[in-house]
Amino acid sequence: MAEARTPAQIEADIVRRRQELAVTLDEIGVRLHPKTIMDDAKARAAAAVDRTAGRAYVAANRAVSDVRAQLVSEDGVPRLERIVPVAMVGVALVGLLTLRARRRR
Repeated sequence: MAEARTPAQIEADIVRRRQELAVTLDEIGVRLHPKTIMDDAKARAAAAVDRTAGRAYVAANRAVSDVRAQLVSEDGVPRLERIVPVAMVGVALVGLLTLRARRRR
């Protein structure tokens, strides 16, 4: 059979449980406070932006590496047979855009 507790033990147990309940209620109050909720939402949004920016950086870096691999050999020597046509197309586009802008005036 269970050992009989004294009134002092019961009272000490009640005091301890009240303190635990007070701590729990304080934690709930902090978690449900509007500032805490807003801070958590801001932190989640910032983390999402960081992830998105990181993915964008990786994608851009990969694209630059792919283009560089097309225009430069593994030895680091420029591939003129590829660079010259790309440069000519770029110059032609700039020329066409310039002519178009002059005609509008």
